[in-house]
Amino acid sequence: MVLLAGAALAACATNTPKTQVARFTPCEDIKVAIYFDSGSATVNKDGRAVLRGAAQQAQGCKVQRVDVIGLADAVGAPDANMALSEKRAASVTKALRSYGVSNVQVAAAGDTGAVIQTGSQTTVAAPMRRRADVILRLSANP
Repeated sequence: MVLLAGAALAACATNTPKTQVARFTPCEDIKVAIYFDSGSATVNKDGRAVLRGAAQQAQGCKVQRVDVIGLADAVGAPDANMALSEKRAASVTKALRSYGVSNVQVAAAGDTGAVIQTGSQTTVAAPMRRRADVILRLSANP
């Protein structure tokens, strides 16, 4: 009986699938979103942590370009929303530079957000629109 159990264990050991390890491909573009409080262009603690992590992940790669697009919800005047969007993009750009992502061409833009029609309302406070989208365009160092 012991011999039979040993043979069964030996058979299992040889048929065990090999562990597949996920491989991180370095120097792929990094995409993150930074969220803001209503009416604010200040990068909060969580946003700083996300940007710090993105900057650390980009270490060892060549940063070709960083695209930053500030967004705002549709509450308020379009001109004020555009100004807020641009301030958000500038805030994120400044934070990225403080984490060592510098000497790169940064494309920063703003977006006022589309006005959403909801019954009698013409504007909507959309928290998911209060953000800046960031793409670090990376390549391997030569």
